[in-house]
Amino acid sequence: MSDIVYTIGHSSHSAERFLALLARHEVTAVADVRSSPYSRFAPQFNREVISVVLSRGGIEYVFLGEELGARSADRTCYVDGRVRYDLLARTAVFQRGLDRVQQMGRSQRIALMCAEKDPLTCHRAILVARHLVARGMIVRHILEDGTLEEHDRAMDRLLREMGLPDHDLFRTREEMAEEACRRREAEIAYRESSHADQSVPAGATP
Repeated sequence: MSDIVYTIGHSSHSAERFLALLARHEVTAVADVRSSPYSRFAPQFNREVISVVLSRGGIEYVFLGEELGARSADRTCYVDGRVRYDLLARTAVFQRGLDRVQQMGRSQRIALMCAEKDPLTCHRAILVARHLVARGMIVRHILEDGTLEEHDRAMDRLLREMGLPDHDLFRTREEMAEEACRRREAEIAYRESSHADQSVPAGATP
């Protein structure tokens, strides 16, 4: 197909609306990058349900939450109980996940699915998309209203949200975008609770 990959947040869409958004952009495969592919608030997107819905719509479903999810099972990715995206991105498991996305992209028009409606509040943009772009892929985010936002434009928006300029005398735009992503990561990255048997996200996408 191409080196283009899409991302989408299921948000509170109905299954029918979600399928319509995918059809609008001719998506043929969905890679679920939620660590826990279940939702109390949108059970229509529980793994067993959405996989059947997508299949009936002629769209392949692949679960990549173990490889590309934000809640890593690798303890080396945690610092003071919080996942560090830079550490997670270096793991062999994460890199294998990126490999699978690239491989699927050769024969499918693929969309990475997570929960958050805005890619800038989700690890699919702040973590996964950044590393796909670094590999030479073009990332386009399908927004809640169905319009597309190029990843570079999403980074422009993030710079504005973080109160950072898009250029600086001493830093490149890439360096400014990296700082903006670090700031957003501090807000959304998965944190463990103080109880060993319970975990809650700090405003994070699963």
